[in-house]
Amino acid sequence: MPVIDRVLADEAQPSLETRLLLGALAGLVGTAAMTAAMRALHRRLPPQQRYPLPPREIVQEVLPEPAERRMAEGHRQSLTMAAHFGYGAATGALYAAARPPASPTLGALYGVLVWGVSYLGWIPGTGILRPATQHPGRRNGLMIACHLVWGATTAATLHELQRASAEIFAGDAARDAVPDDSHRRPALRNARSGPEPER
Repeated sequence: MPVIDRVLADEAQPSLETRLLLGALAGLVGTAAMTAAMRALHRRLPPQQRYPLPPREIVQEVLPEPAERRMAEGHRQSLTMAAHFGYGAATGALYAAARPPASPTLGALYGVLVWGVSYLGWIPGTGILRPATQHPGRRNGLMIACHLVWGATTAATLHELQRASAEIFAGDAARDAVPDDSHRRPALRNARSGPEPER
């Protein structure tokens, strides 16, 4: 690639802040798809394995026991959903920070990596849950499949968001703006001009 092309390509790369934002948004979309898959697959588990999935188990174990006992079930559900989507957003941001190529397959592999680091790494390492090797096999299969869904969806969404950011949300032309300040609403004119000087 010629030097000028490399320079232009580098300039077109979004900043770290932009990549983190887009990755977090993509991670949220991926988590929505993952949650739908979790719900569908949970119904197919044997009856004795249809207890709450790990996101709820984690929240229940992390909460101090007195607070957990006092908390209403609806609040526990809301906290589980917030933690589940927050983790999806955070890991999506980390994925985007690495500037991955546009590849749902690579995203799916990243999803499995997230599962491994979580359920074989820091979660048992901090004593929250037993390692996944001690969970029922079909529940592990469900969680791995859902992380594949999360990763592939996150990667595809990230690619679309990056393209949207560069193509339809870029530039400084505002051709639909009102051309003359005299046509703007008085409140908008006053906000732009600032307070009247004291006399």
